[in-house]
Amino acid sequence: MSRKLLSVVLVLAMFITMLAACAGNNGGSNEGSATNAPTNAGGSTNDATDPPAEPATDYGDTGGLVLPLVDKPTTITWMVVSENTGLNEKLFAKEIEKRTGITINFQPYSAATYADKLKVTVASGKLPDIFHGLTPAELKKIGQQNAVVAINEHADMLPNFKRMYMEENDWVMKSFADGSGKLYTWPVANISRDVNHGFLFRKDIFDKHGIKEWTNTDEFYQALKQLKEAYPDSYPYASKNKEFIFRDWAYGWGIGGHSYPTYYDESAKAWKYASVQPEHKEMLDFMKKLYNEGLLDPEFITDTSDSWTAKMTNDKSFVTWDWIGRLDLFYNQVQATNPEYNLRYGNPVGPTGNGVTLGKIVDGFSIAVANNDNKEAALKLLDYLTSPSGATLVTMGVEGETFTIGADGKAVYPELTDVPLVDISVLEERYGLWLQGMYVNSDPRSVYYNYTEKEQEAQDKRLAANNFEPIDPILAFTDEENAKIAEIHTSLLKSANEFNVKYILDKSYGEQQWLDWQKNAEKMGSSQLADIYNAAQQRYDAGN
Repeated sequence: MSRKLLSVVLVLAMFITMLAACAGNNGGSNEGSATNAPTNAGGSTNDATDPPAEPATDYGDTGGLVLPLVDKPTTITWMVVSENTGLNEKLFAKEIEKRTGITINFQPYSAATYADKLKVTVASGKLPDIFHGLTPAELKKIGQQNAVVAINEHADMLPNFKRMYMEENDWVMKSFADGSGKLYTWPVANISRDVNHGFLFRKDIFDKHGIKEWTNTDEFYQALKQLKEAYPDSYPYASKNKEFIFRDWAYGWGIGGHSYPTYYDESAKAWKYASVQPEHKEMLDFMKKLYNEGLLDPEFITDTSDSWTAKMTNDKSFVTWDWIGRLDLFYNQVQATNPEYNLRYGNPVGPTGNGVTLGKIVDGFSIAVANNDNKEAALKLLDYLTSPSGATLVTMGVEGETFTIGADGKAVYPELTDVPLVDISVLEERYGLWLQGMYVNSDPRSVYYNYTEKEQEAQDKRLAANNFEPIDPILAFTDEENAKIAEIHTSLLKSANEFNVKYILDKSYGEQQWLDWQKNAEKMGSSQLADIYNAAQQRYDAGN
């Protein structure tokens, strides 16, 4: 986005009588970008005795919305997650009022108390104008009771919503709407990086012993064996993710997905239950092999974050799976005693050679608008924040006032030069930006997309290899289906994880125990669960 310029728009004067008649509609209410400035429906003259209108400010690409959004002062309430109780005095709140005419009365609650407060608020029936935090199923339920707005029914006044979620990404309605085609949640776009998690390895140790980074599963195994030979008392692979290790590794065996352990098999064009598939057994067999040879930490299912950290920073373990922020966090923790420490992002492991793909549009925040007299203003405000102009404001601030654009094309904050790391938490504290439940789109120039050298390497490596597992469709379920999924999923997942661990740890477990598990999973509803997903997929494919 180019630097915002202050443009002066001289509006031709109207007849005095017509000006008086129209002042209530046009008196200062048509401030916006030059491309969005409305025409004067009443005509114009060259009468030089009439004063020129106030200059219009160019706030960038509003996606077709005209600023301000309201023709009279309007206050809305917005419930958000934040420890900051002074949000109403922050730059964001003041700038929104300046641009849109809408005053936001923020209702912030800490992350620890927000969920409980939301339950009480919903039960009271006195909803804030905008809020978030219900599950999609809960939101659909109160939407069907007319407590919140069906957003798509107001699409004609929401150009950004209509373009992004009904035209350019028409799957959104199929995935997020209820059975009658009503969408109660405002989707959130462009908050996922390409790479956030994956396999990490001690490159300094690999280099020291002439071990090359793996490019396939066998090379991964051979690298762990070499590490074990060099450090006999070590367990080369460690994990703190407990039973989630099966989910994290699943993508490399082609059985991963956002609904794991239920996943979509692209080749079969069908949903399956991962924990009974042959590929899952192959993954377990590989893990069992690592465990039996002392290559997998025997505490992989019980390790705490602290004990895992100690192993990864004291030459007891050298490979793991975690968040890419750990690449620098671990180095910063040990650099005084081990300046050579060099944790790096590794290639995916498994026959597919793929890692997770993160969705660019999500509904997990369940941002909703209460069905009350402020619904039009609230909807238009969310639509503005979805526009490029609004995305810049909510994730970066005001150009020339809070930030400038550096030589690398990213936001720079002159007021924050004394802050060691300007991240989204700093921007929330200082300016009221990046509030959970408030941002619905982001500007790629934001600090959220500033990567360290190691984090950038992770992005570049995966993008160059293009080794992303196809993302599963997001399905919409009926109330009855959601209830049945919840009933089956909880007990089945618990049993699956118990079997997975026993299969790896118990040397006696093999083919017979695997067959027994498949039969048990069938009795518990694994096929029934897949059938529910496949029924929803049929509706999705039919556009219903």
